[in-house]
Amino acid sequence: MGATHTPMSQSVDSFVSQNEARFLEELKDFLRIPSISTLPEHQPDIARAAQFVAQQLKAVGMENIEIIPTDKHPLVYADWLHAPGKPTVLCYGHYDVQPPDPLELWNTPPFEPTIRDGDLYARGSADDKGQMHMHIKAIEALRAVHGTLPLNVKFLVEGEEEVGGASIAKFVPENREKLKADVALVSDTALYAEGIPTLCIGLRGLIYTEVECSGPARDLHSGLYGGAAPNAVFGLIELLAKAKRADGVIQIPGIYDDVKAPAAAELRSWSELPFSEKEFLEKEVGATQLTGESGHTVLERVWARPTLEVHGVAGGFTGAGAKTVIPAKATAKVSIRLVPDMDPQKVIAGLRRFVEENAPAGCKMEVRVLSSSPAIMVNPDHPAIAVAAQVFSEMLGKPTVFTRSGGSIPIVGDFGRHLGIPTVLMGFGLPDDGLHSPNEKYNLKNYYVGIMTIAHFLERYGA
Repeated sequence: MGATHTPMSQSVDSFVSQNEARFLEELKDFLRIPSISTLPEHQPDIARAAQFVAQQLKAVGMENIEIIPTDKHPLVYADWLHAPGKPTVLCYGHYDVQPPDPLELWNTPPFEPTIRDGDLYARGSADDKGQMHMHIKAIEALRAVHGTLPLNVKFLVEGEEEVGGASIAKFVPENREKLKADVALVSDTALYAEGIPTLCIGLRGLIYTEVECSGPARDLHSGLYGGAAPNAVFGLIELLAKAKRADGVIQIPGIYDDVKAPAAAELRSWSELPFSEKEFLEKEVGATQLTGESGHTVLERVWARPTLEVHGVAGGFTGAGAKTVIPAKATAKVSIRLVPDMDPQKVIAGLRRFVEENAPAGCKMEVRVLSSSPAIMVNPDHPAIAVAAQVFSEMLGKPTVFTRSGGSIPIVGDFGRHLGIPTVLMGFGLPDDGLHSPNEKYNLKNYYVGIMTIAHFLERYGA
């Protein structure tokens, strides 16, 4: 802990320390709700999770709490606006989680939170229930110590982040006045490494598509028609193989035209991070070797270069035993990550053109865009970012590093575009938390320190 703590901020830390057991139990209750946004059968759990967030916000003294219905999953809004002349912070998080599959790879049930070696294992622990819950508990700590809040606060919590966030993307531009703030605060990122305070100032954008290939009118007998009829699965594989070279270079014409390279100072600061390619390969990736564009470092490739990935292929016969069919249809889930200055619509148009021009003989291709959002950069010189960096550094006793993330948080772009505000991306996860994977975890020390750090940030920014 830094030496510059005021008696007030020390009181906040004491309050958090004294209430650790209760804060943990509340988080565990939250994690037990299987709020999987992509599966319709979990609709009641989604409603329960939204209700849980609303109750927690009410318990810490937030006002004007609403569970707002949308076309899909509800949004939760709350505010506390009794600090005239002080800045307003908009706290964002999401209560929905990814499916836990494959279940057999979990060491303990995904929705029964379990502590091992100081880590809390459960689906959603780091992404994003544990991190979002820190914001609520920071408010509780500030109010307990001060009897009031040092600035104005608004909360907007969604239940569709893991499925593209269409409802919140519609809500934000339609509610500019309601959401008006000076800065947004999001904890949905990780520390660069354990103990290193990290502010993320760049996120890749994302285009998520389904590419469908149609061959014959129906599945055909491969003995009678093989050699003459187009095969939809093979046609899809052929097309996907053309889309990216073995060295990771994407073959969609024009895709690199608008890619903005990182500034020299940013590249220099990345080169000083304690990054080990060997450790990254062995501990995080777990493959025999890394892949991708050879002229760029690993951090450049995951933070500042566009990518094309195939997430799944469905089609034909995959059951036990043998069935000799020539499949009529096949579908692939394909995404493209974008970096600053790339225009999603231009890239989508290029992808459609590429698919059309490279459709194998006898195959009809269709591209369906499920979601798209541009890349984001946040100005590191913004006053709120400067305060966050200072507080973070004091709490962890090391200088704050500025990084990018290869992931995408579309809401950050929406806040910039429609509300004209930057986002402080202050996350407390760790690189090996296993987001979206079996045995997702969140470090308990980071949970408690995160609550304190967010409280100090709000205190300092309000001052």
